[in-house]
Parts: sequence; C-alpha cells; structure tokens
Amino acid sequence: MSTSYALKEWDAQVRALLSGEVSLLLRKGGIMETHDGFEVEHRSFLLYPTFLHQNPQELRSEFAPLLRPDPKPGVVTLPALAEVHSVWKIEDLQQALALQELQALNAAAIERRFHYRGRPWLHALLVRVTRLSAPLHLTETPEMLGCVSWVPLDDTPKAHGERVRTDAELQALHDEIERRLAPHG
Repeated sequence: MSTSYALKEWDAQVRALLSGEVSLLLRKGGIMETHDGFEVEHRSFLLYPTFLHQNPQELRSEFAPLLRPDPKPGVVTLPALAEVHSVWKIEDLQQALALQELQALNAAAIERRFHYRGRPWLHALLVRVTRLSAPLHLTETPEMLGCVSWVPLDDTPKAHGERVRTDAELQALHDEIERRLAPHG
C-alpha cells in the first residue's frame, strides 16, 4: 500500500506503536488544522515522529523510557505505515479516561486534550501499524515544519514490512475499546 500523507505524532508514541505496546492514539487537533480541529482525513498514512511539543509530563510513566532527543535534527525518519482500523469520536470525559491504560498518555493529558479550546471531545484511533522494510529518510522542508498533523508527501514507495499486531489482536483490542466505551447503567 502506498500513501501520500504522514501523520505527525510524538516520537515516544510512534515508538510505542512500533513496539506493539499500544495501537491506540487519542487525538484532538486544534493545532492549526481546520476551524473544527483534527479530522481523520486519511485512512492510511506514514507515521512522522516529531519532537515538537513532546511533553514528558503527559506520558504515562511506563512510556518515559521511550523519550529521547531528536537523533538527527533536520531529517525525519518515517518508520511505518498506519492504517485506521476504527475511529471513535468521544464526547464524554469519563469514556476518554477509560481508555487511558490502552494508550500512552496520562489522565491529565487526556483531560487537557479533551477540553482543548473549549470543545469537549476527542478522537480515538485504533491503527494497524506495518513497519517499513526500509524506513524512509526525508530532509525536513519548511512545508513539513510547524504545528500541523497531516504532512503531504511527494511520491512514496509502497509499504512492505511486518505488521506489529495480528488481525486477531487488533480485533480483540477493538472489542475491549467498545466494552470500555459502552454506557453503563
């Protein structure tokens, strides 16, 4: 599969996705995307590890060892393809917090993102991650920099590599998320 977009995500979270420790991202946007914030515009994208705004205080403690300085400033290494398996728009903070242990952000970060810009919601994205057999190394251009989530790319090679999680594992995680988001009462 080939794609012409990359999604910026904190380097530590990309590393957690690559390790298979997580397959869930909680995204809000509001970072100069559209007036309404981040939207799941693309169902398939390369992962673009970013060090901009990466905040150690917003990661769960078990993910702190994944933090590192930018190994090669000015060069971005795209290590994997992500395909959206499922998306949930969550408009209840308690539901968002119920997903805490299934992803890398701590409760304070989830709450901050949930309430960002006075719009109480966020997206939960369950993604299938496939490591590229050869990571793509690109020189960062001015168009790639800044506070945007989606980065358009020129022609990119077809992704080949190994999936981080099996279909059965992803389906089990999907079912667990559904269970945690189900109304109780």
